[in-house]
Amino acid sequence: MTTDLVAADTEVRQLHARYVDAVFRKDIDAFGNCFAKQAEWRVGGKILRGKNDITAFMRGVFPQFVRIFMTFRTPLIHLENGAISARTYVSENSLFADGRAFAPIGIYFEHFTVERDALRFKWRLFQTQYAGPPDLSGRFFDVPDYGPPPAMPPLDENTYDRSGVSQNAIRPA
Repeated sequence: MTTDLVAADTEVRQLHARYVDAVFRKDIDAFGNCFAKQAEWRVGGKILRGKNDITAFMRGVFPQFVRIFMTFRTPLIHLENGAISARTYVSENSLFADGRAFAPIGIYFEHFTVERDALRFKWRLFQTQYAGPPDLSGRFFDVPDYGPPPAMPPLDENTYDRSGVSQNAIRPA
């Protein structure tokens, strides 16, 4: 692991860029390559463990959308004993297959690892701050505030489904 903040920032941003590209193109293999083999992803009321469960989940998500366009803001990176963690504000502009617009806003809390010579997600929690249409007429949520960076949620923090997406339609294949 790198202990240089500039290098860590570059690696995290490149991983985020690969993730955004994979999601936009709905490329399940490229998406899966963003995660470590034993990664954990806490998102939308689900706790997905392992790259295989994560990619199976996304195989059910991608067909529900025409496009998902994510924008990651500048990651707030913390280095400690060679380990990289970050919190990153994220917005999304998406179109469901049925024509509904969806524009959630939230925060990714992340821990990273190097696997197969690349930085990958080891643990992620997406904390939804807003879910609804792009005009912000949807719902904003009260969510825990963990304090200023580098404060992070506990690894067993809950995740909530605030998407309004049918959970019957989003399940591992």
